[in-house]
Amino acid sequence: MLEYTSYALILLSLGAYVLLDGYDLGIGVLSLFDRSDQRRKEYSELIATAWDANESWIILAGVLLWAGLPAVYATVLPGVYLPLVVMLLAIVLRGTAIELQSAAPGYRRGWGLVFGLSSLVAALCQGLVGGAVLSGLPHRGGMFTGGTWDWLTPYSVLTALGLTAVYLLAGAAWLQDKTTGTAHERAGRLGRPLLPAVAAVSVVLGFGLRLADPQHLRFDQPLRAALFGIAVVVAAACGAIAWYGFGRRPDWRPFAAVAGAEAAGLLALVAATAPVVVPPDLTVHAAAGPRGSQLFLLIGVGSCIPVVLAYNIYAWWVFRGKFAQPPARNGGPDPSSGAPDPSTGGPGPSSGAAAAELHTAEARAEDDGPWAAVVGRRVLLTLLAVAVAALSQDVFGGVRAWIGPVGVAVCSVTALAVWIRSDRRSEAAGEFDLPAAEK
Repeated sequence: MLEYTSYALILLSLGAYVLLDGYDLGIGVLSLFDRSDQRRKEYSELIATAWDANESWIILAGVLLWAGLPAVYATVLPGVYLPLVVMLLAIVLRGTAIELQSAAPGYRRGWGLVFGLSSLVAALCQGLVGGAVLSGLPHRGGMFTGGTWDWLTPYSVLTALGLTAVYLLAGAAWLQDKTTGTAHERAGRLGRPLLPAVAAVSVVLGFGLRLADPQHLRFDQPLRAALFGIAVVVAAACGAIAWYGFGRRPDWRPFAAVAGAEAAGLLALVAATAPVVVPPDLTVHAAAGPRGSQLFLLIGVGSCIPVVLAYNIYAWWVFRGKFAQPPARNGGPDPSSGAPDPSTGGPGPSSGAAAAELHTAEARAEDDGPWAAVVGRRVLLTLLAVAVAALSQDVFGGVRAWIGPVGVAVCSVTALAVWIRSDRRSEAAGEFDLPAAEK
């Protein structure tokens, strides 16, 4: 009984992650196709309020899987190391881009591009992982026995595209609920074309599951068939509500309908496959850990879930309502006009040297492109070093021959040389002269 409770908590955490982090990944992908820098900045600021809280759920799901169903953990992770590590690196870059974009006074296209591309990569990798598990990873005795590329199947690729489409739909629904003006109108226009695409890929994935899944799906069992049918009907009804709600008020209706459709889709998948977790034969009971570990896990993680849920609700409450982009200026006087400064009661800067110095400081504060490039370069080099170290330690399994000690040394020396050379060029160009920008 305890193992099924752990299984239910894993499904809850995964469902919450798909629902919450799915919409902000979708907004990130949508930003790639928007030509307005103002809207792109608005998307980034909107996501900056909740992205870190949304991603807490995938951490909970990983901990539950590791302690609650260790055989699933030992089977799935070695089989999907490559897409999983790429997904984690994309999430790191995405968080960096969101925070640095939010700290910038204007819109920085470089960080906006990193935000959009990393969102797309993370969504695709999550679909590849899910499709690989549903396709059946080779295993024996609770251990992975396949090769490095067994996760790459036609069904996993189709699942990656389908999950990305679902995230795009959720992102459009969230934008309609939280934005105004042109962003709101654009979200309403995007929602309806995305719905048929999501419906089509859902049908293809549903019928393709019988071919891709190596287990025999027992739809001849009345209870299983009934639960699956009810979930499909609920998902279709939610899709119809979302179709009607896009472009119409109340603005919250499309996102609520999309959330209902996502929950119904997850329940339909569970109804079709349970109690098998990793096809064709690794069940919840066979994959469960000892009873003591299960009990300890349920007490520890079970007490964390209400806390995570509480600060998700708190964040939603604090940032409720429509998002409004703050004005670019604080309404102060023109520094070159010589008008009195209301904050000090004295005259403002004259049009002479003081005004020129203030203008230069403001220009440097607004142009943080070189500084952002330095930070981005360092982050990329650090992630490259982590990837090289992982390959050399055979973390991915079976790919150690790609890079040996000589390769590690060459990559390390090259990265260090690039780091030093680029920092010297940045210092010579005055990109590290931050005190002038802080005045």
